Amino acid sequence: MLSEISLNDKLPSFSLEATMLNKCSDADLLGSWSVLFLYPKDNTSGCTRETKEFNERHSDFEALGVRIFGLSKDTISSHISFSKKLNLQFPLLSDPQTQLIQNLNAWKEKSMYGKKYMGTERSTFLIDKKLSIKHIWRKVKVEGHVDQVLDKYKELNEGFG
Repeated sequence: MLSEISLNDKLPSFSLEATMLNKCSDADLLGSWSVLFLYPKDNTSGCTRETKEFNERHSDFEALGVRIFGLSKDTISSHISFSKKLNLQFPLLSDPQTQLIQNLNAWKEKSMYGKKYMGTERSTFLIDKKLSIKHIWRKVKVEGHVDQVLDKYKELNEGFG
């Protein structure tokens, strides 16, 4: 059992295939604030809505110097077509082995129609310039979530410019 990841923990190190970057590692997140949102599956209704909302607000995050990264266990080819379909302005990380997803304690037992299975719990991590996790959202509800993330970043950075 992995130890629970919590506030002020360092983002686990990783190196994954990604759209826009080919490879993305924890080192790529150093030096700027980042939002890493984990979602269950490309092209499903909730995941598409959440990804679209982050994309619609991309310029708001960019203006604050915050980078956005999406993460799921989908293959890189699935991510490429999902990214093109939504015209995404940020990279999607592919974690088919669920290594980073598990290290972030977001690989959970789920249940649908009475069947139990393992899947990604919709989660978001706000990460500072030194890769320290400054806020964690678990079991994310898509509605209003992107605003919550923006507001939390602003709250944590009041007076820092």
